[in-house]
Amino acid sequence: MRPTVPAPPGAAVALFGAATETAVRFASLLATHGVERGLIGPREVPRLWERHLLNCGVLAELVPGEAEVVDIGSGAGLPGLVIAMLRPEVQMTLLEPMLRRTTFLGECVTELGLGHVMVCRGRAEDMAGVIRADVAISRAVAPLGRLAELSVGVVRPGGTILALKGDHAQTELDEAGPVLRHLSVQSAEVLRVGHGIVEPPATVVRIRVAGKARRRSRRPDTAAG
Repeated sequence: MRPTVPAPPGAAVALFGAATETAVRFASLLATHGVERGLIGPREVPRLWERHLLNCGVLAELVPGEAEVVDIGSGAGLPGLVIAMLRPEVQMTLLEPMLRRTTFLGECVTELGLGHVMVCRGRAEDMAGVIRADVAISRAVAPLGRLAELSVGVVRPGGTILALKGDHAQTELDEAGPVLRHLSVQSAEVLRVGHGIVEPPATVVRIRVAGKARRRSRRPDTAAG
């Protein structure tokens, strides 16, 4: 018997709009196959919307239109698949090293009909210079200093790093100062997004990479599996 997936709250309908049906299908995939494969804990099912889909979805307001985006350590597709639902004009790459996760992500992409999403099996450090996105997004991947090092490698000069973090984001940012100075980033700040949609608002560290944007490279021809 499949676990009961809570109906989307009013805030979810307001945020996802026309993509609400797709988000509901994704929630069902997370609650069933995602749990069965150990990508998400069964205790997370009752709070899929508030803790996961909405928390990831509000990040979309910081993603520029028609950007090439890479989701580092995509896992169960959070936040990458959620952003892709909300922003069909972006080109999304879900970067994930584990086979069982990339298999799940590929199935979700097919099931949800997200033709602008590609699944790439690999580690960020190995894809440095191969993927050159406008924006790198992530959630619960690594401490900020290490995450910045990984992200800079897959973001083109002048790009942006968006990291969903928790209550200690400012502390992480302060501790990552020496690493960020070594990487010569242009700016770094802690933002709160999703006011009126999630409570408390989601905490995001936004890092702007120094340098001018270059001509876009081809997306890596690397698929799941």
